[in-house]
Amino acid sequence: MREQVEEYLAALAAERDLAANTLAAYRRDLNQYLAFLDGATADADQVARFMVSLRERGLAASTIARKLAAVRGLHRFLVSEEITPVDPTVLIDTPRRGMSLPKALTIEQVERLLDAPDETTDLGTRDRALLEFMYATGARVSETTALDLDDVDLVAGTVIVTGKGSKQRLVPLGTHAVAAIERYLPHRLAMRTPGRDPGAVFLNKRGGRLSRQGIWGIIRRHGGTAGIDVVSPHVLRHSAATHMVQGGADLRTVQEMLGHASISTTQIYTRVTPEHLLEVYMTSHPRSR
Repeated sequence: MREQVEEYLAALAAERDLAANTLAAYRRDLNQYLAFLDGATADADQVARFMVSLRERGLAASTIARKLAAVRGLHRFLVSEEITPVDPTVLIDTPRRGMSLPKALTIEQVERLLDAPDETTDLGTRDRALLEFMYATGARVSETTALDLDDVDLVAGTVIVTGKGSKQRLVPLGTHAVAAIERYLPHRLAMRTPGRDPGAVFLNKRGGRLSRQGIWGIIRRHGGTAGIDVVSPHVLRHSAATHMVQGGADLRTVQEMLGHASISTTQIYTRVTPEHLLEVYMTSHPRSR
């Protein structure tokens, strides 16, 4: 699980803009958890035993709560990224922290990110298509890696996205994503290995299916080029949803596009900026003027 821990810490750094000392504390707590597991399966019994071991050491309740929060956050991340199917911490009784929301990029930041790849190269053209696709659809990183050529209809401007539980949904691409993918496809032919084409839309430089880690690296690299410190696959997904809601999209539409099972999950995107709230109020409330 050590690689997954590093992915989780990278997500925390990008999405919650945590201080270096806070990230170091998360890393220490999770390394302690991994040492306790010692290769054992991370199930509910093991988490409970870990909690008992902390109490037996005489640690303060606040310290134990902090360590469990780190462990709980890790397992929620693994489930959300479809790395594991079950969160073993759901039945552990501990004070819950409020739901944190990643920071959405501004539209201007998104445009800088999309313009960052060098489209004179095969990989740069791929990266532009990848970024345009993820922003246009709000697709998860796992859904993006699983995307096949047969899932994309450039004529209709739609894509079939396979989400959690193998549930499929039809999502519009938008003209910019369609154009970027059209520019990329000839480069994809040059990138593939003859006779070993995996059928994936997005290939790595060896001609195989682009991995989750590969997508994380691409987004972070181009985010750096664009001068954006806080960026990750989920930040891009969150930005797409936030911009749709701020542009007037109803929650049911955003729920369907993102593949949320419950509308309550989508409701986090109603947390708009004070400026947008004032704008909506001034144009909609009968007593605002």
